[in-house]
Amino acid sequence: MKFKIDNSYLLACFKDLVEAPSPSGYCEKLRPVIERYASELGFSITYDNKDTPYLWVDGEDNSKTVMLSAHADTVGLVVYNIDGDGKIRINPIGGINRATLDGESVTIHTRDGKEYTGLILCRSHSTHAFLDALTMERSTENLIVILDERVSTKAEVEALGIRRGDYISVDPRCQITENGFVKSRFIDDKAAIACCFSALKYMKEHDLRPKYRTLFSFPYWEEMEIGAAYLPKEVSEFVAVDIGLISPNTSGNEYSVSICAKDAQLLYDYELTNRLISYAEKAECDYAVDVYLRYGSDANAARKAGNDVRAALFGMAVYGSHGMERTHIDGLCNTANLLLAYVLDI
Repeated sequence: MKFKIDNSYLLACFKDLVEAPSPSGYCEKLRPVIERYASELGFSITYDNKDTPYLWVDGEDNSKTVMLSAHADTVGLVVYNIDGDGKIRINPIGGINRATLDGESVTIHTRDGKEYTGLILCRSHSTHAFLDALTMERSTENLIVILDERVSTKAEVEALGIRRGDYISVDPRCQITENGFVKSRFIDDKAAIACCFSALKYMKEHDLRPKYRTLFSFPYWEEMEIGAAYLPKEVSEFVAVDIGLISPNTSGNEYSVSICAKDAQLLYDYELTNRLISYAEKAECDYAVDVYLRYGSDANAARKAGNDVRAALFGMAVYGSHGMERTHIDGLCNTANLLLAYVLDI
């Protein structure tokens, strides 16, 4: 049985989430958005000491607690240094694709709450002026931020309140086409959060309860590989909802949900992965099972940290991970359907 997901709600939720910057560890802008969506569905949010938001849903059977995770953090940048001429050098947060940064608009978030916009450019930024403009590597060493301010010295930049370690968020440039393609930075993993809220909305509107007590979590440290290193002690089963990959060596595509059997380091739980495949078939999902060679998730981060849980992973497949990403509403709906099938234990 396929569940009828509210596509308009899913996409509107995603757009709200993706436009709130949240590089790993920076939760000030996204926290109220998550709280608002939870409140509108009648839920409250609690937090741990890493600022992870949790949303608890009682099940038909509360003797077992399962957890679904969609990480709230994204890749991003910090201020590494300020050059004498006022140009800002950058340092990456997570594995952001540097090749996609040249020409992007950014916002610097200072420690005292101010925000300044700017533009990332390669040091050899013009084919008219630099012989190596086309060949210079787009590395963090060769990329700079020029502020949208009248500054030409380090002192003038510091007078604005900008310091080393300030967060830099990259403009998501979210665009949704009429035929359902979603183009944006940070589909990883804001789209998965939107799928979670869409599933919760479906359950509320159809007066459905999960089979077991279900904990939805939205960690802020996944891109730094410690998002779910801590799990509440009640959790015995943990499914991460995160992006799938598209490549010549994978079966997934933008229109299906991808179930990961193994990532770069660990296999996912055999029995739980088999159940996800069964749920996908019962919910009439288009799905693929894949292996990812350069990839990790919160589910296996939890196991590596010593948590005693079964772990599995699924999500919508994207082009261009950690850069400008693209997927399709069909992939998001298949992801939300598998999420519902798992939670309801159909």
